[in-house]
Amino acid sequence: MTVDYRSLLLKMFRAAVDAAAPARCVPAHLPSRPKGRTIVVGAGKAAAAMAAAVEANWDGPITGLVVTRYGHAVPCERIEVVEASHPVPDEVGADVAARILRRVGGLSADDLVLVLMSGGGSALLALPADGITLQDKQAINRALLACGAGIGEMNTVRKHLSAIKGGRLAVAAAPARVMSLAISDVPGDDISVIASGPTVPDASTRHDALAVLSKYRIAVPPSVSAHLGDPVSETPKPGDPRFGHVVNRLVATPQMSLEAAARVARDAGIPSLILGSAIEGEAREVGIVHAGIARQCSEWGQPMEIPCAVISGGETTVTLRGGGRGGRNAEFLLSLGIAVDGRYGLWSLAADTDGIDGSEDNAGAILAPDTVGRARCVGVDCKARMADNDAYTVFKALDDLVVTGPTRTNVNDLRVMLVTKRS
Repeated sequence: MTVDYRSLLLKMFRAAVDAAAPARCVPAHLPSRPKGRTIVVGAGKAAAAMAAAVEANWDGPITGLVVTRYGHAVPCERIEVVEASHPVPDEVGADVAARILRRVGGLSADDLVLVLMSGGGSALLALPADGITLQDKQAINRALLACGAGIGEMNTVRKHLSAIKGGRLAVAAAPARVMSLAISDVPGDDISVIASGPTVPDASTRHDALAVLSKYRIAVPPSVSAHLGDPVSETPKPGDPRFGHVVNRLVATPQMSLEAAARVARDAGIPSLILGSAIEGEAREVGIVHAGIARQCSEWGQPMEIPCAVISGGETTVTLRGGGRGGRNAEFLLSLGIAVDGRYGLWSLAADTDGIDGSEDNAGAILAPDTVGRARCVGVDCKARMADNDAYTVFKALDDLVVTGPTRTNVNDLRVMLVTKRS
């Protein structure tokens, strides 16, 4: 049987994205209608699509306000949708966050606040704590993105510099009932990390935030140093009775999308193995590890006989060393391609389910068995491009970028290796 591996990879990616589509995953989790008002608020790359799913399935009066990334809006009739900047916050995001806080204030126990959270919400809900400027937060955010900090580390800092994250939104909504529906984009599906947990009590401390900034040697403005040195910066903690009116629920997770991709491979007659949904680390190093797994499958039939599909998810990081273009998925693939060097009949896809690989215009890319050789033929030195964090340029030159546009959901990255030959 002849298999079109490129088409199979793209079909697996579409299945992963579709499994996390808000129209599919939100309706079954909607709460009962309250006696009083229903206010919808939210933030994230999927927030507008989640709001549209709520509108289509809610049987009573509803109003609200959500913020999503530029280019990710979906038309809604009763819930206002605003676009703001991600991953570095802007004034629009700060203004919307302040408006959301005002929307949930002054409610009664008969009212319901329905909170829609997804990946990207932390940068989009950019309301600095008193005494901290948006410029301070922007500078720290840029530094965290460039240094290779993990999403949990970044959000620990963000929570303690915010007036709305780390449980503060839920506290502001009391005594109203709060139901938070979240699409997970974080390794381990820790709901306190998704969008920096605006409705979840926070176990991290201001001292943890200071430790992250120290670990990565990030210059801290005096206002931030003073804020984190003051106990007032501490977030509400687990056990706080003010969270008695709050329910937090995951409606889509990376694992669900990995399983959807695996089903597509199996339907095509290719056995599949999911390595894990929470794989982290430097993208180039994760690529080298995956190359070793491909080799073991090819040479020894372990952990799977070939042909096989090896699938993983999670969020890698990129420590910037050069000035090139390329998100974490492109960098992972280029590292994998260099390490494999055309062996094992390896086809691979790595792409972000939100449709954006970092800050570029692609979701990710496809690696073919001849990628490195074709690059050499068109005068592209893959190792030099890797050294300059310029993987995007390689795959663009070969017309191997995966470009979807915004998918309006986000359950992190999908990585697939199709190992098809003996070495």
